[in-house]
Amino acid sequence: MPAPERVPPRSVTMVELLTKGELTVRGQIREASNAVLLCDVSYEGHEASCVYKPVAGERPLWDFPDGTLAQREVAAYEVSEATGWGLVPPTVLREGPYGEGMCQLWIDVDADADAGADADVEPGQGSSPERGQGQGQGEPGADRSDADRSQADPALAGSAGLLALVEPEAPPEGWKPIGLAEVAEGRTALLVHRDDPRLRRLAVLDAVINNADRKGGHLLPAPDGRLYGIDHGVTFNAENKLRTLLWGWAGDELTAEAKDVLAGLAAALAEDGVLTVRLAELITPAETRAVRERVAALLASGRHPEPGGEWPAIPWPPV
Repeated sequence: MPAPERVPPRSVTMVELLTKGELTVRGQIREASNAVLLCDVSYEGHEASCVYKPVAGERPLWDFPDGTLAQREVAAYEVSEATGWGLVPPTVLREGPYGEGMCQLWIDVDADADAGADADVEPGQGSSPERGQGQGQGEPGADRSDADRSQADPALAGSAGLLALVEPEAPPEGWKPIGLAEVAEGRTALLVHRDDPRLRRLAVLDAVINNADRKGGHLLPAPDGRLYGIDHGVTFNAENKLRTLLWGWAGDELTAEAKDVLAGLAAALAEDGVLTVRLAELITPAETRAVRERVAALLASGRHPEPGGEWPAIPWPPV
């Protein structure tokens, strides 16, 4: 009797997989501010690796309501999708082994673009992917003769080759200055980031979602050439709290592409707009209004925002 023909699994979207799939915890990512668990997720013959951050593992913050960071991560994904840039990995809110939490697709990092070490993951029910979200500190490099190598400074380990410390006189071609930084033995260096259109899009997204913690370790270049931003728990505050390492375009005119994207966001953020309806499930009405106002302000000025002065402009530590 011939063996029955195996029916191939039906195609499912990544959001469907993350939302409906069975989560199996493999380990815990150490040195994170909140509980971060590395998981496998499987559904109808499909599987992937993902990060699960239960609300129960969030530490209270003085300037954000308790138990809201997971929702803010999902809101950042929704805004990213509305831009069409796809800068945030697929992210959902769901029940998991430790209650409701954020579940986000694991992104493997392009080894050629990353100077960090393997993921700093505490073994659980399996081993972690070699590189990706949660990667830890890298080994310092000895040669700082150019920007590509100087990014191996211990202060910038895990910055995925997108940040560097260089001599303070002027940034090399292809890099944008952020500010001066104190380094080993009292030496002062210039902190720079690459003049990369992917980073520039992310700078616009951060301005829209009011990201209070854009660090170098939150930048993940994927093997397919895409760049992802992660860790968006401290976003969408109604007060201006933009803190980022992506100040290289501060005051510069927005690209035509960015202006078109912002116009699309403005439409989606109308009182009955699709994005307004979705954000109402995740953040407060005042925070949604603030998103709308930030988009309007960016369109009115036509320029990247500049540090306001009332809040530290650069997160610490930078990575």
